[in-house]
Amino acid sequence: MKPKSEKDIRVAATSKIWAFATDMRAASAFYSPCGITRVSIPVAVIIGAAVSTVMVWRSFEHQPKNSPLLTNSIKELEERISNLEIICSDQELDLQRKIKQLKSKN
Repeated sequence: MKPKSEKDIRVAATSKIWAFATDMRAASAFYSPCGITRVSIPVAVIIGAAVSTVMVWRSFEHQPKNSPLLTNSIKELEERISNLEIICSDQELDLQRKIKQLKSKN
């Protein structure tokens, strides 16, 4: 089963696609001249919305889940963050020691 957030993104994208398609279809009914364009424009809008919907739903199926390269880069970033935390905490301790020394001298 897919994560809930991924489903929400697909549903939100699909609803926006069809909202715009509905607006375009309504506008084409009012602004298109008589004849073949009165039918072809709404059909093209519906086909475009259907194709867009299929592409949105299929695009999430082809995303890599956890590639080894991605996992390695995450581990490297975590190591770098821990090193930075160590460096910052060491400097903070040194600073506190210096402040205590200065207070004791006064």
